[in-house]
Amino acid sequence: MSAPVPQSYLEDASGLRGRAEKLFVPETEEEIAAILRDASQSRTPVSIAGAGTGVTGGRVPQGGWVISLERFRRIEVHTGFAITGAGVTLQELDAAARRTGQFFPPDPTEMSASVGGVIACNASGSRSFGYGDTRRYLRRLRVVHADGRIAEYRRGDAIDFQVPAISIPRATKHAAGYRLAPGMSWIDLIAGSEGTLAVVTEAELGLLPAPVSLFSGVVFFASDAEALEAVDAWRSVEKLRMLEYLDQHSLALLRSRYPEMPPNAQAALLMEQETGEEEADAWLERLEEHNADAEGSWFALSNPDRERFRRFRHALPEAVNEIVRRRGQRKLNSDCAVPVSRSREMLDFYRQRLEKEFPGQYVIFGHIGDAHLHPNLLVETEEQAARGQALMVEFARKAVALGGTVGAEHGLGKRKAHLLAIQYSPEEIEAMKAVKRRLDPHWILSPANLFPNA
Repeated sequence: MSAPVPQSYLEDASGLRGRAEKLFVPETEEEIAAILRDASQSRTPVSIAGAGTGVTGGRVPQGGWVISLERFRRIEVHTGFAITGAGVTLQELDAAARRTGQFFPPDPTEMSASVGGVIACNASGSRSFGYGDTRRYLRRLRVVHADGRIAEYRRGDAIDFQVPAISIPRATKHAAGYRLAPGMSWIDLIAGSEGTLAVVTEAELGLLPAPVSLFSGVVFFASDAEALEAVDAWRSVEKLRMLEYLDQHSLALLRSRYPEMPPNAQAALLMEQETGEEEADAWLERLEEHNADAEGSWFALSNPDRERFRRFRHALPEAVNEIVRRRGQRKLNSDCAVPVSRSREMLDFYRQRLEKEFPGQYVIFGHIGDAHLHPNLLVETEEQAARGQALMVEFARKAVALGGTVGAEHGLGKRKAHLLAIQYSPEEIEAMKAVKRRLDPHWILSPANLFPNA
């Protein structure tokens, strides 16, 4: 008998837990190829384990085998790009790129995430307002297909079969399902496919030169309305690369950790602009125009202070996850995004429904520059959790009705796979399944991701 699979490979940050019969930790693509050939022959499901930071259960196995890519550790940094193994973390990539005066632009929030996982869900983060998502910076991928075939695809290499065009949301961010289009590239097909089409082993990622200077701030407001007016005005600020939002409940949750926050703050915006001290006067005018708390807000020109702001932003989802775990519940959050022109409408809808169903039991934060916010529920009972699940479906339907997406950066995995049918027609989903069957005819790769009960 094989040894039991450690629990750490059977769960992720979503709180979902699974089971598996066997764990493989290969070191080479040839080993992965052999494992997948055996799995195809025996019709054994295979789940691909990244770092476990995902929030949709994408890596959590529901039986079968687990392949961990933690030993794929190659990392080389060149001018304009880096070559990394799938097991390299974003923190390691960031450190290596910094030493050469470069950075990886999408900036997914969770720095302990692996490169493979980031590609799997086409992740993005706080700097996506200025730079876009992971897919945009993929130059080359090495993968192993379900039949054991090892392949390398460069940007522009077109798929060798026909697919229809499916509808794409008008939101600036979208990471739900296969983004099918005639003549599309292999890279665009595999990125965001959540481990269902191939195992990514290595990537060549585009890097940009680090900005010479940055002006960063955490800007506090005494009213939410004033913060939202500032968002509408600041979206057009030249070279703004970050525009994030925290509501009053988010600030209340962080207040014990950051008592230096202004006591009357009801909302906060995190902003970052590629410039320097010469913009300080312009920002003083913007703060005054929108009644921001200029004296109580925090500003930075140095890397240590910017790191403090990053920790402040990241402390919020950490606090939410801690509460969820302590209460023995699963994470309940929305990853919807809508067109920027419908941002206020979506936020008003979130608030109206949350105040009615879960007053005082939620936070709203996230990438407001992209009209991509994350309502998170802090439920206490199974009955509340069931109502919360229904509310998340309601949010998804509203987002799609406004021209948006049910999943903007986290993927759908297993926990949100039921939302795919809200985003796409049955014909579009069948077109995706046809691609899955072509590349994985025995449906062994991450079989419950994206397509529930398939």
